[in-house]
Amino acid sequence: MKPVRLTALVIAIGAAFPAAAQSNEELLKELRALRDRVGELEKKLAAQPAAAPAPQPGQWGMTPEQAQELARIGTKAEALQDNFEMQGFKGLKISGQIDPTWIYNRRADDASFVLLNGEDARYTYDNSYFGMAVLDFLKETEGGTIWHLTLAPERGTGALTNGGSIVHEASVSVPLNDLQTRLWVGQIPDWTGYEITLPAGNKLITHNLLFDFMAPTAYTGAVLDHTSGKWWSRIGLANFNTPRNGSGNKRPVLIYRVDYSKGEFSGWGFTGLHGKGYNYAADDTDDAGNALFPNDVGRNTQVHLLEIDGYFVRGDWSLFGQASYGQQKKAAIYRDDGTLRDARWWGLSGTAAYMITPRLEAVLRADYVNNEKNGGGLLGYSWDDGANGIGRGFGSDGSYSDGADKGANRYALSVGANYRYDENTLFKLEYRFDAASQPVFEDVKDGGYAKNNHLLGASVVVSF
Repeated sequence: MKPVRLTALVIAIGAAFPAAAQSNEELLKELRALRDRVGELEKKLAAQPAAAPAPQPGQWGMTPEQAQELARIGTKAEALQDNFEMQGFKGLKISGQIDPTWIYNRRADDASFVLLNGEDARYTYDNSYFGMAVLDFLKETEGGTIWHLTLAPERGTGALTNGGSIVHEASVSVPLNDLQTRLWVGQIPDWTGYEITLPAGNKLITHNLLFDFMAPTAYTGAVLDHTSGKWWSRIGLANFNTPRNGSGNKRPVLIYRVDYSKGEFSGWGFTGLHGKGYNYAADDTDDAGNALFPNDVGRNTQVHLLEIDGYFVRGDWSLFGQASYGQQKKAAIYRDDGTLRDARWWGLSGTAAYMITPRLEAVLRADYVNNEKNGGGLLGYSWDDGANGIGRGFGSDGSYSDGADKGANRYALSVGANYRYDENTLFKLEYRFDAASQPVFEDVKDGGYAKNNHLLGASVVVSF
């Protein structure tokens, strides 16, 4: 209400009272006092600051120049995002690792740095998946399809199974009804056991005996992949250790793996393979190059592999275990009498690791492989192998130390440590003692055979 109107109202109210109630002089005093009070209130009201005007939409307290600059930044960000998506980078993850390694092998009389050594592609336990350089591309589309390409020159699965290919994995995973049910196709590295192929995920430099000599290398085929709660199941049909089956082998093998994760720190899994694989025993020739078994058996014979593994992590301790069984028809080493026999083997492996400090971890691994039957013979190994200690032992006179039909059982014990230097760098050190029930390790210095061998390794694994 405006001050003038308030004063007039007060006077009108006072005039409305009867004259007899009070004298004119008293009435005037009261009116003056009321007028003075209204005046004081008017001064206080005038002294208060005026209300600030409502901000203009989009300014948020900025100057016009600042608002224009913000608009320009928003436009540039949208353009960069559109360009990022148009070039296919959305959902793309690029990672890699490299692990220059140094290996000393007593019986081989060898001490050398190892990195991308493609001049000798033969797989041995001192020349396996280390000394690698890996580049990994993983792309996921908005629909949930996952495209995966891993390149590993000289040392990947392709180098062993596909004529020296640099492709370690090339696969796509397409969701079917939902993201938990997928069709996984392409070249897929083997999933057997508690150890993985690439060095950044392993605690030691070398692999256990079951990984090296009792597990497949890679599959090329189609897999149904399903996840349900704590269960993860994969089952499929694939070529076994080859990108394309040869003549006479028109059937893929059946492969599967099931994993159960009880929690973040424990779980178990099992795998299987059933079908035909290449039989190196049937491919044997005489000194003139003639096939010794041209009509006895085809070049591919039945293979059965079964394996179970588990892990348990509690506090500073990590425990891993594995048991494997395998057999291949007419693929045993003992065939000196002209008869092909079945190869059969089984093995155990266990690893224990303890975190001494948050960065330093001590590791112990023990392996055992039973390989006596029919002179021995493991997956892909159907001959006496002095580098790996597979097959029958030899005495000083060159004769079989325990008969031509009995293979040697193998043992291995590794002790080592790894040190996490920073988020991307891991130093590894390993001493490994390999032994056998017969003298099966060739000593290249004197040409003889021994029951044991010693290996020392060191590596730096850098990943991003």
